[in-house]
Amino acid sequence: MRDIQQLLKFRRGLWIALAITSLAPSMLIAQRVDSLQILDYSNPKDYEIGGVTVVGSTYTDANAITSISGLKTGSSIRLPGPEIPKAVKALWNLKLFTDVRILKEKTIGDVIFLEIHVQERPRMTNYTYEGVKKGQHESLNEAVKQYLAKGGIVTENMKVSASKAIEKYFIDKGCLDAAASVREGTDTSRVNAVKLVFMVDPGNRIKIKDIDFVDNAAVKDKKLVKKMDKTKEKSRFLASSKYIRDDYEKDKVEIIKYYNTIGYRDARILGDSIWRDDKGFLRMAINLEEGQRYYFRNLTWKGNSIYDTATLNQVLGINKGDIYNQELLETRLRFSQEGRDVSTLYMDNGYLFFQVDPVEVAIVEDSIDLELRIFEGPQATIDKVIVNGNDRTHEHVIRRELRTLPGEKFSRSDIIRSQREIINLGYFNQENLNINTPVNPERGTVDIEYDVEEKPSDQLELSAGWGGYRRVIGTLGVAFNNFSLRNITNKSAWRPLPMGDGQRVSIRAQTNGDFYQSYNLSFTEPWLGGRKPNSFSVAGFYNKFAYGFKGSSSYQSLNITQGSISLGTRLKWPDDNFISSTAINLQTLGLNNWSQGLFRADNGDIVSVGNYFNYSIRQTISRSTVSDPIFPKSGSNITLSLQATPPYSLFNPDKDYTELTTQEKFRFLEYHKWRFDMDWYATLTGKLVVKAAAKIGMLGYYNKDIGTSPFERFQLGGDGINNQQFGFAGVDIISLRGYEVNQLEGNLDPTGGTAATPLFDKFTVELRYPLSLNPSSTIYILGFAQGGNAWKSFRDFNPFDFKRSAGLGLRVFLPMFGVLGFDYGVGFDKPGPRTLRNLADFNIVLGFEPE
Repeated sequence: MRDIQQLLKFRRGLWIALAITSLAPSMLIAQRVDSLQILDYSNPKDYEIGGVTVVGSTYTDANAITSISGLKTGSSIRLPGPEIPKAVKALWNLKLFTDVRILKEKTIGDVIFLEIHVQERPRMTNYTYEGVKKGQHESLNEAVKQYLAKGGIVTENMKVSASKAIEKYFIDKGCLDAAASVREGTDTSRVNAVKLVFMVDPGNRIKIKDIDFVDNAAVKDKKLVKKMDKTKEKSRFLASSKYIRDDYEKDKVEIIKYYNTIGYRDARILGDSIWRDDKGFLRMAINLEEGQRYYFRNLTWKGNSIYDTATLNQVLGINKGDIYNQELLETRLRFSQEGRDVSTLYMDNGYLFFQVDPVEVAIVEDSIDLELRIFEGPQATIDKVIVNGNDRTHEHVIRRELRTLPGEKFSRSDIIRSQREIINLGYFNQENLNINTPVNPERGTVDIEYDVEEKPSDQLELSAGWGGYRRVIGTLGVAFNNFSLRNITNKSAWRPLPMGDGQRVSIRAQTNGDFYQSYNLSFTEPWLGGRKPNSFSVAGFYNKFAYGFKGSSSYQSLNITQGSISLGTRLKWPDDNFISSTAINLQTLGLNNWSQGLFRADNGDIVSVGNYFNYSIRQTISRSTVSDPIFPKSGSNITLSLQATPPYSLFNPDKDYTELTTQEKFRFLEYHKWRFDMDWYATLTGKLVVKAAAKIGMLGYYNKDIGTSPFERFQLGGDGINNQQFGFAGVDIISLRGYEVNQLEGNLDPTGGTAATPLFDKFTVELRYPLSLNPSSTIYILGFAQGGNAWKSFRDFNPFDFKRSAGLGLRVFLPMFGVLGFDYGVGFDKPGPRTLRNLADFNIVLGFEPE
């Protein structure tokens, strides 16, 4: 008998034993499969596989293991032979196991039964972090999610990749020394499971001490550093100094772009060096080659037949001798946001296929000659206008706002205007508004596709607040901004209310019982008749203010009832951004021993008793070019309004009004009231937006013997909340951050109380920066400087007498609740001690932005 024993050694130190026995008496038969077996290599033998059993697979399907091994029941196998090593290799390549063995279970004649023994890699059930704040866990989860999956196989490669991702997360924040390692722990709640703990040391943020430029003669270092948007020096005020490689590379490109705008078309960066000094700070040196400065010389148009050279030169706005600026050239040819470019000139006239190619035909010393080669192409006609994604808003509501109509010439300006009008509806997410223009060159047509995404537009107001002497005041209000009146009888359209026709319904109620009640209702149809943008609105409200107990001698009350109806239309001249609106207002005021001092005539008399009738017409002219009403980035809103009553006293010139009592003079109110409001927005850089605003109001009279109406005046100061909670009280309440009402001399009456004034102005400058532009919650911070004042009469008016303030604020817009926020303002011209406690005011904004 000759026995042969051989040990097979495979990769990764894995030992695999194959046990083969035969029925021959000369062979040693092994009874256990968990030990190395004795094989006779001199006498290979063929067997039929009678069965294959998998042992040790908890997570991996046994049938899949058998199939991948290639060992099939009923197939023949030679032992020793190539089939077993091949099966082991196939299973090992899955990288699912730390051990693979194929052993003989038993033999019956020429039939062999095999067992595949595997040791599975552990599975991860959870992972956590040590050494970092909990607020960073969510961001780290996002960084490692592509490498880690609960229930996934734990491999060294996976652990290393996740650790590197964590380090990269902190390195991208400027923590260049960040380090992460991982520790495995057994999870006893599951078989062959582990928990991973990532031990993180973020280290300190490494700041950039200096950025030096070498061989820059035309531009100083300080100027070039400012052109680097992300990579900042430590010494710069309010600059976040950190090194991120990708941002640094982009900033180097911006430096060359800047050189190109000032004539250095050949400028390039030869190389750079980055090192750490002995204090750990980063230092940078960027080697430049500025090259020669160039100028425009001769600009020649070629291929233009629609517009002559003079017209194209006027639009281009580049003259011989101007500094060579390739960015300006491209802007004037194709990409001007103001619409001042040659491409817009052609495309607004239907030439969608227009192309212009500037070619440098000569470079003589420091001068460059350009040939501007034009391909005008045929005019394109709009074929189809398609709207997608409007699952709540009816399509006609969108189409009536579009300037692009089938059969008309293509116009890029019309597309931009249509986009603005869709956004201003307030029903769609402007971040996901897409416009596609598939072209059919053979037919000379273009389709225009508007892809919109609906967002919540209705608002709910449910609140309770302390009203001081008015006690707790409850408010319930709803505003349906996309209502459908015509479907109100259609039960299937109630989801939960009929919507989609762009109409607005607002219902609001406030009360604290008998002392204060306010109810108002309004309805607006923006397209009366559905053919032209003629708006129709009807509104009404009832307000009641009371003090004391009814029936007592100290009881006093004010009741105001008003109804109004208005018609508005979009004008075509000077342009179609103008809107004209005319409203008729019918209001009655009932005063019973009202002695609050708010309504005071010019002679000092308090209007406290009687019924007064305020019948007026209000004419408004407004112009709006704002593209986003929630967070405007550009454009303006300008409004001029005149509200006037009939001049009753002029109808009876012989009547002596000086002999009448104050109550008799103002039984039928007469006045003319002027308001001018202007908001202007512009993007300064990136997301930073500046807002400039002006508000001016004045109340005049027809007859000096009657004087200025005690109603319809203005009250400047405070946070404007009263205008929302106690509005419709016969007074326009205008906020002035940093000042209370009684801190403006113009608001004080002779008794020391407060009264409304016939004249005010207010001017504001704000810097706004968005933290989130998500339609579900738009959030931005702001800094403001403001000035304004109020005067008792026109002879006291001084346009340079401002009450100044400045401060910071926060705004949060939630579609269901409107604007929430606060302002912290410091009034520099307040009376009293010059302490921050006296000068500063904290104002709250609820529901909507105060005036």
